[in-house]
Amino acid sequence: MSTALVEVSNLNAFYGDAQVLFDVNFRLGEGETIGILGANGAGKSTFMKSLTGLVKVDTNSIRLRGEAIGGNAAGEIVRKGIAMVPEGRRLFPSMSVEENLLMGGFAKRKGKWNLQEIYKLFPILKEKRNQPSTSLSGGQQQQVAIGRALMSNPDILLCDEISLGLAPVVIKDIYDSLPSITADGMTVVVVEQDVNLAQRCSQRLYCFQEGRVALEGKSSELSRDQISEAYFGI
Repeated sequence: MSTALVEVSNLNAFYGDAQVLFDVNFRLGEGETIGILGANGAGKSTFMKSLTGLVKVDTNSIRLRGEAIGGNAAGEIVRKGIAMVPEGRRLFPSMSVEENLLMGGFAKRKGKWNLQEIYKLFPILKEKRNQPSTSLSGGQQQQVAIGRALMSNPDILLCDEISLGLAPVVIKDIYDSLPSITADGMTVVVVEQDVNLAQRCSQRLYCFQEGRVALEGKSSELSRDQISEAYFGI
């Protein structure tokens, strides 16, 4: 098995007094692509926010290369090499496409990704670089969100529901870009509700149900019945 990059141990997360995650254990190896499945409300996005410092959790519950980072500030976690493409894209509406992309580079980490490489990955963004980000189609906005995250040159890219609300042909284009992103060994976590997408793009799958990990295993070895039971609890 690949070297551990992230270890999550007995992670609990709360919104006020309401507990959302319950003793979640998770392992991410160097260079892996992991899929996370689950219905609405299963805790997937809260888990991603916990990894990126947007939800406060116990310090020792998340370790990056052995260093405890649980509850660290979001900006600090980006500088340590974890970037997220958030659910709903969350672009800066007052900024152009290129300005949104440049915002992703504030961490000033060294690496492959710069404007030229983003435009090579998503050529339409170069053509529309001076347009307001909100004037783009949903799929193009998703490309901006992915490009913005890549501009921080992360070691780990977290993608939260990147297919949500997009047409099938657009989703295919977005997922077709993943091999180019992972070609140099980047580690990726993809949160999905679509079982087929998650299974196709990942080496291993985790399925969340009501804030707990209901299933974990190699994507190619998990049956549809196992996934269905873990996904729906039936």
